[in-house]
Amino acid sequence: MEKYFDRLWPICRSITGNGLRQSLHILDELVPLALTEVPSGVEVFDWTIPDEWNIRDAWIETPNGEKICRLSENNLHVVNYSVPVNREINFPQLDKHLHHLPGQPDAIPYITSYYHRSWGFCLSENQYQQLPREGKYKVFIDATLAPGSLTYSEAVLPGKTDREILFSSYLCHPSMAVNELSGPLVCAFLFRELEKLADRKYTYRFLFAPETIGVIAFLHHDGIRLKEKLEAGFVVTCVGHEGKFTYKKSKRANSLADKAAVHFLQHNRHPSEIIEYAIGGSDERQYCSPGFNLPVGSLMRTMYKTYPEYHTSLDNKSIVSFRALSETVEAYLSIAQSLELNECYTSVLPYCEPQLGKRGLYPSSGAWQNRQDFRMNMLHFLSYADGSMDLFDIADKRGKHILEFSDVVATCKQHGLV
Repeated sequence: MEKYFDRLWPICRSITGNGLRQSLHILDELVPLALTEVPSGVEVFDWTIPDEWNIRDAWIETPNGEKICRLSENNLHVVNYSVPVNREINFPQLDKHLHHLPGQPDAIPYITSYYHRSWGFCLSENQYQQLPREGKYKVFIDATLAPGSLTYSEAVLPGKTDREILFSSYLCHPSMAVNELSGPLVCAFLFRELEKLADRKYTYRFLFAPETIGVIAFLHHDGIRLKEKLEAGFVVTCVGHEGKFTYKKSKRANSLADKAAVHFLQHNRHPSEIIEYAIGGSDERQYCSPGFNLPVGSLMRTMYKTYPEYHTSLDNKSIVSFRALSETVEAYLSIAQSLELNECYTSVLPYCEPQLGKRGLYPSSGAWQNRQDFRMNMLHFLSYADGSMDLFDIADKRGKHILEFSDVVATCKQHGLV
């Protein structure tokens, strides 16, 4: 993960452009991605795909000849989607185009201007206070904003059914770590783990798209089919901290995605918090919009907007935990395995308890210490296997994680009991 983080980190990404495509091509080494290009000007619901933005260089030259806010030093120095500029101006004119954070003197803010043609530079408060107030400044942004396309990509792991589980993440921010690279990296390595699962019941779809407009474009193309096929989905973002797990429910609040994630957190050793759906988050806003209302939640670590480095240059490698990234892969893998196992099971012998002894499933000597928990789980499972409850509910009634019933289910199937 760290190797791929280091390769993706310096790329100046946006909602369109070559930086986004370059990042997707790197992820393609881990996940076989199919890219979709949506031309500029195409209407996707109430939105329009914008012109494509690409940037090559940018800087400010101070009156004393020092070049600052270089794109080559930090790509957050330039307001994302800035139009090209090459001119001399005084400080009051420049000041209208500068962005800084008085409360965070060392942080460069992340600012965008996707749908309003403008330009600007971002710098730390400390750097801003040192700027000369007299004399001429040169400002230079070598960028293009012209008709092109927006790129999103998908990878699909087919299962025995066409019922789908979706993992969605975005890849459109420039050099930020927790709020950007953590999600795509977890998804890429999760794909590799799910690829190893034999006899997958579900089809797994992974989406890497620009936040908001990219998912809107995807849903414009594929949303109706998702309404018919999607069993559960998750927006994977902000998963790079050691902090507690936070699960944001889908707007339905009781979807299969919600049940699986909440069940995982209830049996997980890490501190956690469960919050209700609300606007102001990530792409769950699009998936849960009234026309779709899909079963999509979001399992995060430290949530966006809750840590001080959010949307600044301080959201960098120094605050990322690769152990936390690995733990999050394990968490989502556990959720996927739980969904694979979950069904509404029905006992073939519903009248009184089945005779387990004649099937070699009950101790003949009364020595209950040998696999006692397995047998009690089996008796519990068979007692509730009436077709009205799924395995999540049955496991919850015994206070167990659903995967603790994996051998029980397999054994009961093998002996024709369910």
